[in-house]
Amino acid sequence: MKNKETISPDLQQFIKTFQPNKFKLLSGGIEVRGISNMPSTITQATKLIERLGLKFAIQHYAEMLSYGGFEVNHSK
Repeated sequence: MKNKETISPDLQQFIKTFQPNKFKLLSGGIEVRGISNMPSTITQATKLIERLGLKFAIQHYAEMLSYGGFEVNHSK
């Protein structure tokens, strides 16, 4: 993980609790990668966001399936 200072406390909390194996830092969040069971993992991430009261949104596009990824971004 690079530039830990640029990651918001809420995003740090999500990463620490969700513990993704691979992720890429984005300007407004992270992209979680290397997921084999996408529906289950997205459901787990969504429930975690709700349980922790974080203001994040999950985004997943068809092209992300090729590398098993989805985004966790700050919602506006």
